[in-house]
Amino acid sequence: MVDSLPSLAFLGAGSMGGAVLQGVVASGVPVEGGITATNRTREKADALASLPGVTSIALEENPAGNTDAVATARIVLVGVKPAMVPDLLREIAPVLRDDAIVVSLAAGVSLATFADALGADAHTVRSMPNTPATVGRALTGIAAGPAATAEDMALVRALFETVGAVIEMPESQIDHLGTVSGSGPAYVFLLIEELTKVAVGMGFSDADARLMTAQTFIGAAALLEASGEDPAELRRRVTSPKGTTERAIAVMQEARLDDMFARATAAALARSKELAAGA
Repeated sequence: MVDSLPSLAFLGAGSMGGAVLQGVVASGVPVEGGITATNRTREKADALASLPGVTSIALEENPAGNTDAVATARIVLVGVKPAMVPDLLREIAPVLRDDAIVVSLAAGVSLATFADALGADAHTVRSMPNTPATVGRALTGIAAGPAATAEDMALVRALFETVGAVIEMPESQIDHLGTVSGSGPAYVFLLIEELTKVAVGMGFSDADARLMTAQTFIGAAALLEASGEDPAELRRRVTSPKGTTERAIAVMQEARLDDMFARATAAALARSKELAAGA
């Protein structure tokens, strides 16, 4: 992990931007020049105001908050809704530092959109983190813009490594990554939610059902990480021939989980493209 990070501005510190911001703060890595975050409402701004080293701005009270935040920031993270990105970029373009790196957190918004608003020489990086950044366990994909340098990418990688693992990839793969790791936490939470309902239906209390289900997922993920084994191999070890798990797995395979996940990720990818188009 790096010794320190340069000054940061989070424009639109909502679900994703807020998760990364909180993860950076929790990592304890010093941010030289501090962190500034902007949100539209005082309510959202107040949710971040207590974080150490963070200046949280409500745009409803300070309409110039975005340009104020950007003027001194080395890394500017753009986390507003996709349809709002072009207007925001045009707003901040005149005050960006010459050495500023503009990092997109916006699903579906291409680097070409950033170049159109900021100019072809702007140092831009497209990223796709996920919400486990809050607890330092994110997976973030990053893709370099045309003018991004090796130093730019190293700084952006260092930023996201404070909140988890990082993969560099071409921009063409970012939206696909988002359907797996970006949306993926929701898939896991849905599985836990549904299995918890089943446990309650078996007569367990709500508290016990939640604990047994959540801890099963947490333990399985920890075992996968610690063992370094392929998940298919770990599944085989739990699935004794002609046993109870084998019977349960057969039911799940009959339900075509492979097809369900393929259709789900395809739907997420289609929606990502709609969002980028302002739909």
